[in-house]
Amino acid sequence: MRAAAPALTATATPSLPLPLMIAAFCLLWSSAYAVAKLAIADSPPLLLLTARFLLAGLVMMGAAALSGTSLRLDRRDLIVFALLGVANQAVYLGLGYLGMQTISAGLAALIISANPVLTAVLAAAWLGEQITWRKLIGLGLGVGGVAIVVQNRLALGSDHLTGILLTLAALVSLVGGTILFKRFTPSGGLFVGNGVQSLAAGLALAPLAFATESVADVVPTWRLLAAFAYLVLLVSVFAYLLWFRILAVSGATAASSYHFLMPPLGMLFGWLLLGEHVAALDLIGIVPVALGIYLVTRPTRPTSPDTA
Repeated sequence: MRAAAPALTATATPSLPLPLMIAAFCLLWSSAYAVAKLAIADSPPLLLLTARFLLAGLVMMGAAALSGTSLRLDRRDLIVFALLGVANQAVYLGLGYLGMQTISAGLAALIISANPVLTAVLAAAWLGEQITWRKLIGLGLGVGGVAIVVQNRLALGSDHLTGILLTLAALVSLVGGTILFKRFTPSGGLFVGNGVQSLAAGLALAPLAFATESVADVVPTWRLLAAFAYLVLLVSVFAYLLWFRILAVSGATAASSYHFLMPPLGMLFGWLLLGEHVAALDLIGIVPVALGIYLVTRPTRPTSPDTA
């Protein structure tokens, strides 16, 4: 496997302290579920995503050009970035947006938070990452906390099986993209690479969107405009750059474990923006989730030369 080139740590990538990058990513990523729910109330989901991807791609390519960054990628990197765009954006968000038509934003965030478990298994199989007993316990606690919230949310009876299955399929696509990035780390700058991903996602999704949805169903409102701007600039551009930067400096399992924060944060934004109900059991589930994140992401102590 080719090592990541210096471009991954260059100025084209957010150069913030890791804890700040993680906090910003988690807030942006978790809020995107509620904001997307607002947006699809006024626009068909696939058309919304197509426009979002294409505009985000043009913004990133334009920013790269203005900064003097070369827009050229070798064939290998172009293919990898395009595949990442299809997996991490077109398929993942396409299925996710369709799923959110029949489930709450909080439940969508909760399902996607299972990312660390599936990522840990595949990272051990494909990337050779070690799964220690501490990580296993942490992952177990995370799953347990999520399960508490899932059971309570399903008991409310407001979410539908079709939406749940679509969101589960979206989860599989997201994890596949994570493993693809770590397995075939591209050497191109992430601004250009993320631009290619978004453009590839938009072009891949456009035929299906225009074949199944109508532009006449778009209702131009200030709510849609504000939500669209937020999703393009802060989520598709900034949050995705943060995610791949975090992946570049962390193991896939450790990076993905932060998705355990998405259920409580997703429910918080669902309550704030959509008025979705949050029960006491939802809050109780946060405790094992937080402990699980700590166990999975805590650095392993280096082996002392005297005990080597």
